[in-house]
Amino acid sequence: MLSFISRIRKTTNPPTVKKTENPLRVGLLGASRIAPDAIIKPARCHEDVLVTVVAARNKSRAEEYAHKWSIPKFYGGESGYQDLLDDAELDVVYIGLPNALHYEWTMKALNAGKHVMCDKPIADNEEETRRMFSLAEEKGLVLLETWQPQFHPAIKKMKDIIDEGSLGEITKMYAHFGLWGNVMFKKDDIRYDYKLGGGALMDLGPYPINYMRFLSASEPTVQSAEAICRSENVDRRMETELLFRDSIPATVIVDLSLDGWGPFKLLPQWVKIALRVECEKGSVEIWNYPLPSLWHLITVRTQDGRRCVEKVYKPTQGKGEEWWSAYRYQLESFVDKLRGRSPDAWRTAEDSINEMRVIDAVYSKSGLALRPTSSFGA
Repeated sequence: MLSFISRIRKTTNPPTVKKTENPLRVGLLGASRIAPDAIIKPARCHEDVLVTVVAARNKSRAEEYAHKWSIPKFYGGESGYQDLLDDAELDVVYIGLPNALHYEWTMKALNAGKHVMCDKPIADNEEETRRMFSLAEEKGLVLLETWQPQFHPAIKKMKDIIDEGSLGEITKMYAHFGLWGNVMFKKDDIRYDYKLGGGALMDLGPYPINYMRFLSASEPTVQSAEAICRSENVDRRMETELLFRDSIPATVIVDLSLDGWGPFKLLPQWVKIALRVECEKGSVEIWNYPLPSLWHLITVRTQDGRRCVEKVYKPTQGKGEEWWSAYRYQLESFVDKLRGRSPDAWRTAEDSINEMRVIDAVYSKSGLALRPTSSFGA
């Protein structure tokens, strides 16, 4: 327990390290709630990254945010976002805006000559995603969709267990990602706004779907999808059946409306975050796959009744510390890419495009409209 507390303290409040002579300078587009964990704290403990500016639509909000997180410069007002992109000292832009704004401001950032880290989901649909990566390639810039579990050693351990072969071939997969949305989010939260790219599948779906695609090394077809809506075209719960290579069935449930005080529960269930892969000779399951750096359990069960539980916070090879968050691992790979080194893990353009293809297909199969394409550049 003492080791756990010590690790969590360092993960959530990492040390500030001495910077290199010319570190990569990062600007935050949006004074978002995700940015402190996603980029500000990881940058503190990376010697080659410095967060130097933040922009928000509200000038006082930008100033307050900059002061709180010790960011030297801020831009605010109607021109705040563009002022940040025009900042000649910046190398990288981190985009933590609502989903519907990802396309416009990523395209503008790339056209301004900036490398981009864009929060997941990278766009509102597959077509936008293709355009974004096409422009990045044309400009010779790095664009990364920041889905942080892919960079944490826990997911690699899951993959290694499956690929090692002693459990046999995959026969079935199952994942549930549910949050007690009625308590955790306000009624007007952007997750519930169709025009802003909202919906449970958009917010939570990238986690289980991308895990399954990675672990099975294949792309699925959507067999069925059923949505429970909060409002028109905005899903608060989505259950979909996917079919991966070799006819591997998979069930994915994402839920922003968990009944925390559901029937016959002695304790409230605020989250449900388990992913299981069943194989011919056993199974492997990971608990808390969305945020493995905080705490996770990888449980392997074999047909003969043996059970093994593992936790992996540091890779056996490559860079990393036990207290590194998944976001810190992600930042390490991003910097390696920009500096011309081979990152330990990476998310390709094809990966992001295929992820949005699956999400689009699930929405279509459920009878809901795709998230609206941006009018920017139309």
